[in-house]
Amino acid sequence: MVVVLSTSGAGGATAEKGVTYDGRSLIIDGQRKLLFSGSIHYPRSTPEMWPDLIKKTKEGGIDVIQTYVFWNLHEPKLGQYDFSGRNDLVKFIKEIRSQGLYVCLRIGPFVEAEWNYGGLPFWLRDVPGMVYRTDNEPFKFHMQNFTSKIVNLMKSEGLYASQGGPIILSQIENEYGNVEASFHEKGASYVKWAAQMAVGLQTGVPWIMCKQPDAPDPVINTCNGMRCGETFPGPNSPNKPKLWTEDWTSFYQAYGAEPYIRSAEDIAFHAALFIAKNGSYINYYMYHGGTNFGRTTSSYFITGYYDQAPLDEYGLLRQPKYGHLKELHAAIKSSANPLLHGKQTVLSLGTMQQAYVFEDENSGCVAFLVNNDERKAIQIQFRNNKYSLLSKSIGILQDCKTLIYQTKKVNVAKNMRVTTPVQLFNVPDKWEVFTESIPTFSDTTLKTNALLEHTNLTKDKSDYLWYTLRFKQDSPCANPSLYIESLGHVVHVFVNNALAGSGHGSRNITVVKLQVPVSLINGQNNISILSGMVGLPDSGAYMERKSYGLTKAQISCGGTKAIDLSGSQWGYLVGLLGDKVRVHQWRNIKSVKLNTNSNELIKNHPLVWYKTMFDEPKGDGPVGLNMGSMGKGEVWVNGESIGRYWVSFLTPSGHPSQSIYHIPRAFLKPSGNLLVVFEEEGGDPLGISLNTISVIGSNQAQSQLS
Repeated sequence: MVVVLSTSGAGGATAEKGVTYDGRSLIIDGQRKLLFSGSIHYPRSTPEMWPDLIKKTKEGGIDVIQTYVFWNLHEPKLGQYDFSGRNDLVKFIKEIRSQGLYVCLRIGPFVEAEWNYGGLPFWLRDVPGMVYRTDNEPFKFHMQNFTSKIVNLMKSEGLYASQGGPIILSQIENEYGNVEASFHEKGASYVKWAAQMAVGLQTGVPWIMCKQPDAPDPVINTCNGMRCGETFPGPNSPNKPKLWTEDWTSFYQAYGAEPYIRSAEDIAFHAALFIAKNGSYINYYMYHGGTNFGRTTSSYFITGYYDQAPLDEYGLLRQPKYGHLKELHAAIKSSANPLLHGKQTVLSLGTMQQAYVFEDENSGCVAFLVNNDERKAIQIQFRNNKYSLLSKSIGILQDCKTLIYQTKKVNVAKNMRVTTPVQLFNVPDKWEVFTESIPTFSDTTLKTNALLEHTNLTKDKSDYLWYTLRFKQDSPCANPSLYIESLGHVVHVFVNNALAGSGHGSRNITVVKLQVPVSLINGQNNISILSGMVGLPDSGAYMERKSYGLTKAQISCGGTKAIDLSGSQWGYLVGLLGDKVRVHQWRNIKSVKLNTNSNELIKNHPLVWYKTMFDEPKGDGPVGLNMGSMGKGEVWVNGESIGRYWVSFLTPSGHPSQSIYHIPRAFLKPSGNLLVVFEEEGGDPLGISLNTISVIGSNQAQSQLS
């Protein structure tokens, strides 16, 4: 019997085949389930990495892999689809199925996820009348098309649980509650439409909406955050289970920011509390973060993603987080029967202490003893026995008697990641160099008497747009300076082919303001300004209205006279010459006629492409490139972009947010690997090194259960 949810049903009936739910949990093939899930995003690793990542996730006590579906990867052009390589969603899900795990498929198709444009394809912005994520006919048309495409693809491969496949949940939209009020009544009607559209696709498994208190029946509203046991009021119907779709194991990291470290103890405490308060599904976001290859990350975010997750960027175990959570899962699952079928009782054991007890004649008993006191350990008396609880800790009593796990007590030793240099690129004549020419107004074909919006011209095909201008100095100008305002992320100002100055914004600084002294000659001066983006935004209402690039330009003469250039005639050029001739691809290297500097390697110079060769390091462990000697740019290995780097953007403690950049083994061949670096600001390629990545210390969990 296949269960098909309709808009009128609450999904409370059990079934022999497929997935439904009641007020306690999801019900799979007629059985209530207590599930731990882990987020792994298929394009943030390689297909060659997937089997090992899934294996380690399963060994960590995880039952479900949760992933977004990335619209702009799969439909980069309207009606043209790509499911190859890292985009092979079906292959990823089949690998999960082969290892005996379930899947939660978060179709969105807006996903946020610190992903470029929140997963929306940029071509949407050019659709007439388009307003994203509201009761807008053009958006709903394209959203329904893509959602249907994915659902039909999953059905054609037999991947829904109702077909005997691994997909037990699907998600429509993503954290829409954060922006719904901005769209007024059209926000509420969009939520109803999205839910109805999704349920109408007849997947035979429940749909969820995260951070969406008004999710219409039968869609389940779920929680995202770090403390859903404390912050989530619960589902909006007593017939829906309590699900936590994002338990943040760390947090995203922007350039210029320090990594967010969340302890294993804190994650375990809040996960145990959520289960004690009738939760039955917890997903760790992320369980493995991976790498934002190419230009896939959103504004200002670093290339490594959730490196502090239980499996780090490279897929290595991060202890004690991995092992401590593995023990938690085992402890909770050992009492799954009373949790899923027993009656819950809540007892006060002190001003800051409680017991959550689940008991049933047939299924047994389990108790969660909670000490909320962050400073003091305490002795608790429960059913004639005394138990010592550490500060801010939860103890799990199997059979309501034996203390088998305590969230504050970590038995797993911390391990350490080691970066070992295996090759230095410090021989100047091994590098070839190609220097970008600085375009002038006469090099451009698009000219207009206005400052145009950056992304209207680039269409997000490149990070870069040149703004060029001819400025004729026909009267004396003492101590001239150029003042620029930009809504882009980076600006580099060149006057008569020489760099005059640079500036950039940040996650918190949205307007770049730059004033630089300039050297002007009598007569015609060429002013060329390179505007750069570091990803498009991934969230917010009315994203289609956001604009970037130069908004103001003026010449000041000693502070006494200002000449506004904003309405002058500007010439525009999209992208870099090196991109257009595809310097980063092996087959085109000779056609570019790279300028090799036989006397001295060009260093600390802006807008330079560097090319060299290297052999694959021995072994099969992860590989990383140390870019600490460079400034800002992008790196390719054998034509594959391993992402943007920005090591010159330092944290408050004076360190780069990321220095080591992951090269997946799948990108490498035994010898003759092509390394191409585009350096935007200026750096020293002789300081780049190739490294192997490993861990020393604990790779095994010594269980509290033994």
